[in-house]
Amino acid sequence: MTGNSSGTSRDEILRRVRGALGRPEGPAAGPAADAAALARDYLSVHAERNARQSADLLADNLADYRAAVHRTDAAGLPGTIARLLTEHGSRRAVVPPGLPPEWLSRVTGVELVPAAREASARELDAVDSVVTGCALAIAETGTIVLDGSPDQGHRRITLVPDHHICVVLAPDQVVDSVPQAMPRLDATRPLTWISGPSATSDIELDRVEGVHGPRTLEVVLVASG
Repeated sequence: MTGNSSGTSRDEILRRVRGALGRPEGPAAGPAADAAALARDYLSVHAERNARQSADLLADNLADYRAAVHRTDAAGLPGTIARLLTEHGSRRAVVPPGLPPEWLSRVTGVELVPAAREASARELDAVDSVVTGCALAIAETGTIVLDGSPDQGHRRITLVPDHHICVVLAPDQVVDSVPQAMPRLDATRPLTWISGPSATSDIELDRVEGVHGPRTLEVVLVASG
């Protein structure tokens, strides 16, 4: 398609799309008008749940994605992290600067490496594990969201090490659905959405893990109250 007297080829395509959808032309047309015309009556959540049920659904969906889920309380968290690092055989673990130090108070025999922004992928590849918090977790999709806050560090540290221990505080950091999650997230931050360990499949549908990130994701659900 070539341009015309009223604008570019793109303008003409969009004019035809708006016409097919019954959208306005002229000064009232444009992205703002299109957005205003969209129906937004979809459900923000697909069931009524209490906090325990939301945490249970999150755990089930994480497990479906082959993440390992561990449940504890605040008092048991340091011991759980220490046990997971030991069971994985970790010798070195990278730690973001804002991770609460009491979470690691029971760790022994593992070198805790401060997360340096200038650390290269090669240097991080020599680290066995990473321990982080999260921004929030979505129960209906089994998704963990990281936003680069101090307890999570920059994105590279959660993509290169092969073993990720992620702590989720329930119920404060657990929401039921994506529509509930969006208002609580800052779109200007570097958001990473994680649904299970990194995995892909080739044309024969053979699953290969660890291509885009850690092969092992361990989520620790910490219950309060």
